[in-house]
Amino acid sequence: MAPNRTPVATRRSGRRLGQHFLNRRNILERLAEAACPGPEPLVVEIGPGRGALTEFLLLRAARVVAIEIDPRLAESLRERFRDVPGLTVVEADVLKSDLSQWGPAVVAGNLPYYITSPILERIFALGPLLRRAVVLTQREVAERLTARPGTRECGYLTVVANLFTAPEILFPVPPGAFSPPPKVESAAVRFTPRPPAPDLAAPAAFLEFVGRAFQHKRKTLRNNLQPYYGKQAAAWPEARLRAEQLSVEQLLDLYRRAAPADPAE
Repeated sequence: MAPNRTPVATRRSGRRLGQHFLNRRNILERLAEAACPGPEPLVVEIGPGRGALTEFLLLRAARVVAIEIDPRLAESLRERFRDVPGLTVVEADVLKSDLSQWGPAVVAGNLPYYITSPILERIFALGPLLRRAVVLTQREVAERLTARPGTRECGYLTVVANLFTAPEILFPVPPGAFSPPPKVESAAVRFTPRPPAPDLAAPAAFLEFVGRAFQHKRKTLRNNLQPYYGKQAAAWPEARLRAEQLSVEQLLDLYRRAAPADPAE
């Protein structure tokens, strides 16, 4: 395998996009093992950067599709792995990419912190095509994703993650494992898919409801939902609570009462 000789221009390009490249090999190996505990036919890697994680994923997957927005980094990846079969480098913005086009896949990556939430929503939208996902995120985001109802960390992203998957923090990753080191702690998170509630025909409509419930996080459900559902919102037993105090199942129950006829039905 060709050594990782990254041109100065490429390093500057990565810094311009606010990227922090993970370079600690034992952590890279743990991430790849968590994403692919056994041989996998396909892994979609988001933000491969210089290809550090790509190298380990290629040892475990028959094919890796690496989505990289930076043209210089994309070209560097093609050059570095030019003699390695199984890698497809896609030069594209992941937020504008159809992740379902490659079929069922494992998703892995070191996610850019400033667009973590929209990337995760695209991953969750894969539904049954998602075999599992293992990503690096800011530790604060990881704690939000795995938060329990009633805690301050619980929010809209918590509900989205738990509606479609079972998220779990695998291990922390210190700033020193990156180049350049970020100013925050990071964590590896694994998402194991699970089907949403069987009677939920329109998850998007439910998530719109959840967005309204969390619109002003410190306000009660009555205050957040009354503009949309009128006086009935004040009559719900949960009206005096905040959205963060309800589990996904309780929010689903409230949604069914607020909108008994699912728009998709």
